[in-house]
Amino acid sequence: MADIPAAQQDRSTHDRNLPALAPATRLLPGLLATALLIFGLALRLYDITDQPIDFHPTRQLRGAIIARGMYYEMLSGADPAQRQLAIDFWQSTGQYEPSILEKLSAYTYLLLGSEQSWVPGAYSAIFWILGGIALLHLARRFSYGRWAPALTALAYYLVLPFGVQASRTIQPDPMMVMWIVFTFYALYRWSEWQPEAGGAPSWKWALAAGISGGMAILTKVVAAYPIAGAAIAVVLAALGWRRFWRSPQVWSMAGLMLLPSVIYYLSRGARASEFFSSWTLSLAHLLAEPSVYARWFNLVQSLLGLTVLLLALAGIAVSHAKARPLLLGMWAGYGAYGLFLPYQMYTHNYYHLMLVPMTALGLAPALAPLLKRVFQRPFVFERLLWQLWITLLLLVGIGHSSWTYLVEQARDDYSTEVAYWQEIASKIPADGKTIALTQDYGYRLMYYGWRKVVLWPIVGERELANLRGRGKAFEDLFYNRIEGKNYFLITAFNQYERQPDLEQMLESNYPLLADGQGYQIYDLDHPLVP
Repeated sequence: MADIPAAQQDRSTHDRNLPALAPATRLLPGLLATALLIFGLALRLYDITDQPIDFHPTRQLRGAIIARGMYYEMLSGADPAQRQLAIDFWQSTGQYEPSILEKLSAYTYLLLGSEQSWVPGAYSAIFWILGGIALLHLARRFSYGRWAPALTALAYYLVLPFGVQASRTIQPDPMMVMWIVFTFYALYRWSEWQPEAGGAPSWKWALAAGISGGMAILTKVVAAYPIAGAAIAVVLAALGWRRFWRSPQVWSMAGLMLLPSVIYYLSRGARASEFFSSWTLSLAHLLAEPSVYARWFNLVQSLLGLTVLLLALAGIAVSHAKARPLLLGMWAGYGAYGLFLPYQMYTHNYYHLMLVPMTALGLAPALAPLLKRVFQRPFVFERLLWQLWITLLLLVGIGHSSWTYLVEQARDDYSTEVAYWQEIASKIPADGKTIALTQDYGYRLMYYGWRKVVLWPIVGERELANLRGRGKAFEDLFYNRIEGKNYFLITAFNQYERQPDLEQMLESNYPLLADGQGYQIYDLDHPLVP
């Protein structure tokens, strides 16, 4: 028997005798879930047409540049020079993972007839909502078939301000999270078979888990950590140490999860080994510093909320036997992920986006006992009163989180960025090469001004070089970087002020060629006479 009955899927043994909902009442959870999903999508589409620099602009603009280059490559009527420039910019960004979102966006630009920077963000929002549907059904299974804890978990997943902002960006992470949730759902459904009843694991769910896991890891390779942790825990809990290696379904799942990424990264040559060397081996000494773990935890709790995070972790202990391996495995995988990339754990908040669904899934079993007591009070009036109180608290939480996000989003207006960077680009001389201390690896200048510059390192990069033991004396760094360059552009003045050695070198030794609002250009070809 490949699948267990629906009643067994939705309720644990001791909960199967709960009274059935009336037909009208059965419609209510579905309507509430639909309303939540629509509201979550609307939140993410609010102000989606503003420029994509409200959240980690470096990553978003990189994606926008790639999508534009792909679009111009396919655009038959484009100016040849502009097409080549767009393609050159795209290819200069480097390849971290497959450009799935960017390719999909480029095809959509063709259908729309023009480049629209809101398109990839809208796709990301849709991916997040699709992941929410799977999360809802999985959370319901984690809470003995009850809707109330599952809807609460879904609400958290949909309205957490960090989750809303990060899930509408031009990054692969929202799509990766969608595939991770699909994988968790398929793994759990695969684990529901009951050997004591003569059942057998389902090939359908084994293949679904393998395909979803493979897509998640291909979308962004860091998905391998929580997926590997969850898959190993679920398989061992279901089959044990002695039987798992004889299961063709297990090997099929593993192959489908790994093969797409293995093929892709083998085609990328030494890129994978360079990433491992740069971000894991050279920074492994950070694992011995207690402050790293403190900063890691502080960042995570600031994103997710300390109370909710602790409640979700407590949910592992009170979850039922089928759910516990998956919950334990995914958190163990996340922990391994942090040990392999310690620097990102306290510097890059979007590296923790996978924690939003993981925390939501932990909330469901944690809240299930409480909500069970509320919804099973012996007196109808008392039961309704407590249900209204819980509903009011949930609505207040949804309203507060949504308002917090909307206020921040409405406050920031980036509509002037296009003209601003086009003006700066027009002031850069075209008769030589320019090095720049500028925002977002020069992507703003590249995307809005169609100009590419060589980069001077920001403070964080200089500190990172020191952490890796590759730091240089300032004068060696300066003269090495400006060799063959004719002009030095400054637009990131907050970074400029934090590098007084650079400020002193330029202002004392080179004439100022242009000085405008938000930029300065120094002439490196004509140093001042001492």
